Amino acid sequence: MDSFDFTPLFRSTIGFDRLLRLADAATRFDGAAQSYPPYNIEATGENAYRLTMAVAGFGRDDIEITVKENELLVAGKSKKDEEQNTAYLHRGIARRAFERRFQLADHIKVSGASLDNGLLHVDLTREVPEEKKPRKIEIAMGTGPATIDHKAA
Repeated sequence: MDSFDFTPLFRSTIGFDRLLRLADAATRFDGAAQSYPPYNIEATGENAYRLTMAVAGFGRDDIEITVKENELLVAGKSKKDEEQNTAYLHRGIARRAFERRFQLADHIKVSGASLDNGLLHVDLTREVPEEKKPRKIEIAMGTGPATIDHKAA
C-alpha cells in the first residue's frame, strides 16, 4: 500500500497537523493487530457516542480506561491464574491482553463506563464550551466598537 504525501496540505492549512497525522496513521493500518477485541462505535444522540467492546472473560478489575489529552486508551489484562490449572480441549474465548487507542475529537469527554454481559460500554459526549459556540457579531452604526452577543446563532 502506498503512503499518501500530505506535504501540499501542510502548505495550505494551519492547525490541522494533528488531523493529517491521524490520516497518515490510518493509511498504515495493520488489520491483524487491530482486530482484537472487536468493538462498535455508535452515535446515541446529536452529541453523544458509545464505544462497545466485546471483552468476554474480563472483569471490571481486569480493564483500565484512561483518557489523556485527546486519546482514549482501553487496556485489558486478565489477572486470574485459573488458566494454568485448566487443560482445555478447545479454547475459543480469547483472554489475551489487549490495548486499544481511540483518538477523540476536541471537546469529547468520557461520561461513564459499564460492563454488562461481557460487553464494555464507554459513553462519550461532546461538550463544547460557551466561548467556542457560534456567536452573532452585531454591526455597529458609526465609528463605535462592535458588540458581541454570546448567545448561539
